[in-house]
Amino acid sequence: MKTLLLVSMAALLVSTTACKSTSNPSKWSEQQLDEWFDSGQFLNGLSMIPDPSIDRRSFALHYYEHKETWDKAFAFLKNTDLNALPAGRVELGGKLYANVNEYEPKDREGSVFEAHQEYIDIQYVIEGYEAIDIAPLENTTITKPFDPNIDALFCTTSEFTELQAVTGRFFIFFPDEAHRPGMKDGDESVSVRKVVVKVPV
Repeated sequence: MKTLLLVSMAALLVSTTACKSTSNPSKWSEQQLDEWFDSGQFLNGLSMIPDPSIDRRSFALHYYEHKETWDKAFAFLKNTDLNALPAGRVELGGKLYANVNEYEPKDREGSVFEAHQEYIDIQYVIEGYEAIDIAPLENTTITKPFDPNIDALFCTTSEFTELQAVTGRFFIFFPDEAHRPGMKDGDESVSVRKVVVKVPV
């Protein structure tokens, strides 16, 4: 009986510790972080694939701190006919909103990077495809300082990582990540339809 009681107490302790660990990403190991991200449990049934470029720790920390907002953002992507949405702004409640844009991807030459301070971007190409360049903000040269009216600063860098944005895969960009979306991916001219969900910091 005593042994059974000790085993039960030990199991309860492990369970409690696991629960605390699950809800506190700051204490997760890299393996725990990868397991959480790869499980996709935060998607709540959304069939889109998170791109491997996403900063997993920043995402996990912000997700658990603002879970309701992220769940609402992912629910919008899951439950909305994105092809039927008109171009423009879509209010999602509180400070959460989305922008639907239609455009032709541009050449890299002459294009600059952007970064935000008040919002995190979830970017998803609904139709077409494009390249998105990313770079640590600290490694860029600011060309236009932050403008709170548009929540953006602009910068340049010669060192960046090129990502391929296609339907079925989404990207998340945090304030310390400069990004240059809407780049041509190859020589072919295509039309892009894209939604950007703006998650308040």
